[in-house]
Parts: sequence; C-alpha cells; structure tokens
Amino acid sequence: MDRDIDKNVSELCAGSLTVLRRTSSKTKVGSTSSSRTSISTENDSYASVDLGVDKLPPTDTPDASHVCSIRLRNLIRRLQKEDISKEDLQRNLEYAASVLETVYIDETRRLCDEDDELSEVEPDAVPSEVRDWLALTFTRSMSNIKRRGEEKPKFKSVAHAIRAGIMVDRIYRRLSSSTGLHVPPHVLLLLKHLDEWGFDVFAVNDAADNHSLKFVGYELLQKYDIIAKYKINSTVLDTFLLNLEIGYSKYKNPYHNLLHGADVAQSVHVILNQSKLVHWLTDIEIFATIIAALIHDYEHTGTTNNFHIMTGSEVALLYNDRAVLENYHISASFRMMKNDDSNILSNLSREEFKEFRNLVIDMVLATDMSFHFQQIKNLKGLLSMPESIDKAKALSMVLHCADIGHPAKEWNLHYKWTNQLLEEFFRQGDREKELGLPFSPLCDRSGVLVAESQIGFIDFIVDPSFQVMSEMLEKIVSNLLKEQRSGSATSINEDPAYDVKKDKSTSTTSLHSSSGSSRSSTPKLLGSDGKFEFLKPWLDHLVKNKQIWKERAAKDAEERKKKEAKGENTNNNNSDTSSKTSDVKTNDSQANSPIPLNPSGK
Repeated sequence: MDRDIDKNVSELCAGSLTVLRRTSSKTKVGSTSSSRTSISTENDSYASVDLGVDKLPPTDTPDASHVCSIRLRNLIRRLQKEDISKEDLQRNLEYAASVLETVYIDETRRLCDEDDELSEVEPDAVPSEVRDWLALTFTRSMSNIKRRGEEKPKFKSVAHAIRAGIMVDRIYRRLSSSTGLHVPPHVLLLLKHLDEWGFDVFAVNDAADNHSLKFVGYELLQKYDIIAKYKINSTVLDTFLLNLEIGYSKYKNPYHNLLHGADVAQSVHVILNQSKLVHWLTDIEIFATIIAALIHDYEHTGTTNNFHIMTGSEVALLYNDRAVLENYHISASFRMMKNDDSNILSNLSREEFKEFRNLVIDMVLATDMSFHFQQIKNLKGLLSMPESIDKAKALSMVLHCADIGHPAKEWNLHYKWTNQLLEEFFRQGDREKELGLPFSPLCDRSGVLVAESQIGFIDFIVDPSFQVMSEMLEKIVSNLLKEQRSGSATSINEDPAYDVKKDKSTSTTSLHSSSGSSRSSTPKLLGSDGKFEFLKPWLDHLVKNKQIWKERAAKDAEERKKKEAKGENTNNNNSDTSSKTSDVKTNDSQANSPIPLNPSGK
C-alpha cells in the first residue's frame, strides 16, 4: 500500500517537491487529551456499536476522517477488553487506511496545483527568522523522503523547503489581504485580456458600472503580488482605489478621467512584460510604477497647463507655472494616501517609502509634454553610450509613451480616445472664448482639421517616442540576457504568462517561460546581432492608423474643395442676380423674395 501511495503522489507532483502540513506535537497532545475525554463520556456503551463498515461514509467525503477517528477510538477500547474479532478489526483498519490514503493524496494534489506559484519565488526573498524556522522544521522531514541510502540532505532540498514556506506565507497573506474586494464574474472575464495590448478598457468600464480603474488597479497589484508583499489591507486598498476614481471624476472630463488612468496603467503593464523589462525591476520599483501610472492624472481639471498659466489659476500660482498639473497630481495623491483609510504605503519601511516616492515623482513629472523633446533627446544620448540607463529615466519614458499612446492602439480604441480628447479641447476653447482669450491649438470647434492633427501627432510625437522606447527596452534587456548567459544575473525568463517572440520578418520562435527554464535556452532570445527582439504591436498600429488618417484627410480636403467651389458659385450667382435686379424694375413682392440656391453650385 505504501508503494501505491508513493506512486500516486509521484504522478500528481510530476517530480516537484511537496510539503504537507503538520500539526505541532503540543497541539497533538492537547487534541488527543480532549478527544479521549469526550469519547470516554459519550461512548460508555461502546460494546453496542456496530463494527460493520458498510454504513460508514465513503472514504473521499469530508465526514470520513471524523467518523474514522471515532471508530478507531472504539476499536482501542474493544482491544483493551479483548472484545473484538479479527475480521472486524481487519475490516475497520482497512477502512481507516483508505481514508488516510485519500486525505494524503488530496492534500498532495492541492499543494502540487499551487506549485507554479512556488517556482516563481526565490529563496532569498524570505525573512531570516522565517528561513531559520523553515530550515529547522522541514530539513529533517524532507530528508526522510525518497532518501537514497545514507545520502546527506543537499542544499537544493533546503532551498525547496524554503520556497514551500514562502508559498504558504504568500497564500496566507493573499487570502487575508484580498478578502472583501470582490470582482464580478463578468468583469473578471474581460480582465483575462489584461495582458494584451488590445485590451478594451471601455468594455471593462461598461461591465464594471464605471469602476474600471478600481478593478484594473486591483488586478495589476494582485498580478505582481504587491498586495501580499507589502501587506496592504483589502479595505484600505478598496478605499484608495475608490478615492482615485472620485478624484478622476471630479471635473467630469471626457478624456482625462478614470478610464484614461486605467488604460495608461494597463499599457505600462503590457510594455513591462512584453519587453521583459519587469525582470530588471525590484518589487518596490514595480509597486511605484503601477501607482505612478494609476495616479498620473489624478484630479485633472480638463484643461492644459498653459490654460492655468494664462488664467493665473491657484495651482499655477502654487507651482510657479512649472509642470502645474503634474505637480498637483502627485501632491494630491500623496496627500490622499496620508489618510489612514487609504494609506496603502503604511507597511513600507522608511527607505522603501523614500525610494517609492522619489520614483513616482520622477515618473509623473515626466508626463509634462513641455519636457517631451528634451526627454527624447536625453534618452537618445544615453542609447549611444555604453553605460547602463538610469531606471527612473527608463520607467519615465515607458509611462510617457503609455500616456500619449492611444494612436498606437487598435483603430476602434484610438478613434474613441481621439473624439473624447477633442471634446475636452473644445470645452477648454469654449471657456477661452468666454474669457476673451485666444484659442489654444485644437480648441476651436469651428476650425480643427482632425485627420491632419492626428497625422502630425503621430509623425512628430508618438512614433518617435515609441521608436526610442523600443530601442531603449532592447538595449536594457539585451544587457540583462548577456549577463544571464555569463552567469552573473538571475534568470530573466521566469514569467510563465508571456512568450517572447522574434519579429515576423524572421522565423517565429516562441519561448514558453517557466520555472524549469534552463539557462541554455536563454540565448535564443537574442538576435543574430546580439540584440534582444520582442513583439512590438504598437508599431504596426501606428502605421495602420496613420494610413487611415491620411485617407480621411484626403477625403476631407476633397469635401472642402467642393464646399469652396459651391461657395464661389453662390457668390457669383448672388453677384449676377444683384446686377440684373439693379437694371430691371420689379414689384415689392419680387424684390423681397429669397433667391434660390442650386445645391449643385451651378
């Protein structure tokens, strides 16, 4: 029977290590004592108990283990009185053995199902006191499992035990922290596409009853295990995300609203993972990056920095006309997080908080468009040098691209964002008209060439930004892969959720990353020129969307020519009619009748 159990367990785990939960000896003694007390008082008439096993619950049901323990106590008392037959004893012991075997296999299967999470965790991630406890608790028990002869336990087995302990701690913290934040099933179905560049935040927002930021933010923090790692209370997180949504909805902006916050955060997530840049970052840097994306336009007024400066608004005066809105987004967000009910940073150490805050400030300030060309110039200069790129600059570029990146999305998404942004511009133009100010660019409802403006935006702003960002990502990750190949860096292909693919122009190769990926497979990620290559869906969409806008621009130009021609013909007709009526006398009714205009312009 022991061999059968071991065989079943081996098949379940497929070679992975499992750790079964054990109760302490102190607990065992206590439970045994209490059990004996209750059994002795309740089972004085043990002799009348039927020892048949036919009516006992099946071995794979929850009641089986409880009934089994009671039956075994009864058998012990009968053995003491020598009041049991050999056949009854054998049948009951076989039943008990079957129950224990079923419980053991079920427990092992449960742990094996969570082995994918276990494989992602590095042994050095565990605190020293937990490591000591794990080494003391698990080394002896693990050394007895499938030990070959007198072979001494290897460090590898200790490392696996430590990983198991980390997994148990992670699961506990995740369960304790996630309780109370419920994601509706129909929203969860849409969030399955969170890792895709074509993620439709509009559909999520409709399904989530205008709470897309809350659910996208929660899923991203959960995906990176930030909630568990920094022990964020679920109620505090829920309040923080709801306050973010309230702030984004404060001015009822068509564009700079909670959908934009959710969209930018999701875009940053895809860029980090599509490029494998996430493996370059520490936990606190990932945390800061996600939060920076979520809060980057918090309480946006729906007007530009220049509008605040021209009108001398309070925030312009407060921040001396420098990155007015960006400074305000950061300040308002951290002020909100100081409240206990929304302080998701309460468990950060002093050093972690300082690093977190500095990175968030750098990233959000870099979304100020007045810094755009200087930012591109600086990054191009860094790319031409052999030195490594500063993390804050790299992550700032990622956030900047995600912020202006809707032209790099699928057409249906890009077109929606364009219409909403123009409506926000037009509302600012309406206010400028009321205040007697000149119209800001693209803010005059009557004079905007939409297609031409988008072509210029793609050509001069978006496309150069994404090209530089892609080159930056390739350089950073190529260096990481080279270090990994030389054995000086941790394995980069540990994320099972993504495939790294070569460009379509080359033979398509997929590397399904897993915890078991060997270093020998890593060089496949490098192209023939030694550079890291990855799928860049944004570049294809930029080309396609620009072409659509060009076609629309040509069509709009043709329609304008027709209108101009129609207007000239109308003016000519008016001129001819006026000259004729000046020479011909008419009665009052003829003089006051309207002159019909030919729709064709003839």
